Amino acid sequence: MTTFTVPTRSEVSENNQVIFDNLQKALGFVPNLYATIAYSKNGLERFLAYQNAKTSLTGKEKEAVNLIVSQVNNCVYCQSAHLVLGKMNGFTDEQLLDIRKGKATDAKLNALVQLAAEITKTRGYANPELVDAFFKEGYNNENLVDLILQVSDKTAMNYLHNLTKVEVDFPLAPAL
Repeated sequence: MTTFTVPTRSEVSENNQVIFDNLQKALGFVPNLYATIAYSKNGLERFLAYQNAKTSLTGKEKEAVNLIVSQVNNCVYCQSAHLVLGKMNGFTDEQLLDIRKGKATDAKLNALVQLAAEITKTRGYANPELVDAFFKEGYNNENLVDLILQVSDKTAMNYLHNLTKVEVDFPLAPAL
């Protein structure tokens, strides 16, 4: 199988070099998976615009979705990244472990996590009971659309890492 290396700043387009510089300033580094997207002249800009678009989901809800989707898709890179980001968004280690196992002690967050996992596993053919539970916990149609968009965002990154297997540059997520 082809080995994918992470492109350096000098190996990407001028547009992507500017994005690398901005990521370096904002994060202190360019995550390897973002750098890998930069193989596409326009892909990184397009993906970051999509990823950073406004949503009805809170930062914590987005991170819960990102983590469970990455768990279902068996993406160690994204599991590792979202454990760090989940802590930055206020989750405890125990809460993050529960999310990786497909549950949460908070009923509303639990409905979100379970539906996100189901959508990922079934490619959108979710159990109607899980959809009903999502709505019963106070979510609405806008939230459902934003959940699906969040699942698609994370699935794309999961697939990219699962195919390229670039080095994980976050503290490695422990296996469950």
